Amino acid sequence: MIVKEKNGEGFLDLRICDNLELMAEIKDNTIDLIYCDILYGTGRKFADYQDLKPIRSEIESHYIPRIKEMCRILKPTGSIYLQMDTRINHWMRCIMDDVFGYDKFRNEISWWYKRWSNISFGFQKMHDVILFYSKDKSKFNIQYQDYAKPNEIEDTVRGVIDGKLVRLKNEDGSYKKRETENKGVPLHDVWEIQHIQPTAKERLGYDTQKPKALIERIIRASSNEGDLVADFYLGSGTTAEVCKDLNRNFIGCDINPRAIEITLQRLNDALS
Repeated sequence: MIVKEKNGEGFLDLRICDNLELMAEIKDNTIDLIYCDILYGTGRKFADYQDLKPIRSEIESHYIPRIKEMCRILKPTGSIYLQMDTRINHWMRCIMDDVFGYDKFRNEISWWYKRWSNISFGFQKMHDVILFYSKDKSKFNIQYQDYAKPNEIEDTVRGVIDGKLVRLKNEDGSYKKRETENKGVPLHDVWEIQHIQPTAKERLGYDTQKPKALIERIIRASSNEGDLVADFYLGSGTTAEVCKDLNRNFIGCDINPRAIEITLQRLNDALS
């Protein structure tokens, strides 16, 4: 099944199929940005999908051919972000190094969130890992975060003022004067973004749904308007909706028909 939605002058292309089937149809060097919230290797049967088992041979058997295809279809200026947790990130890092090249690694991003937790042996697991790789000369739009509070800023902290990276304090300890808007400091690799709450309007009832704010940050950083973004583990369709909001073209798929149904509904709701 193929569904194409109009997105201004662009398009949103949704498929119900195995992602290897879709990627086989895509020409070399076509995609500007790939973001995938992949299977985490929990071994669990969720309401809408069966996760992989946390067995290295099973993880490699599933991902190696798919990562090779993603590398093939990504433009030389393209980037790829794969989201997972600590069950498989060490294996995925090795696969990505082998396929893309060790020198193509850009960041290991930690998405840190707050949620209710249970007492367990060890520290509470409160973050996901996002592996960020690129090909040759990838585009990157610097994102910014707010400065720390004045009483938390050390003399060595730097930030962007009037388009230049400078020390925030003068030698006498006073703060630098700024004549134009201060963008803040370049974004760190630990992102504190709220997990979707049970009562949130954004919540759709799809297991492991990710917040729009998280995907927006990635799409803004590594693509521009009119670029083609792909998500081959579509799930609840968050990437598709964000692409619609930010005027990106989109192609994606999920093997589960319910994922496409939910995605189409949320895209229609966004228009109403």
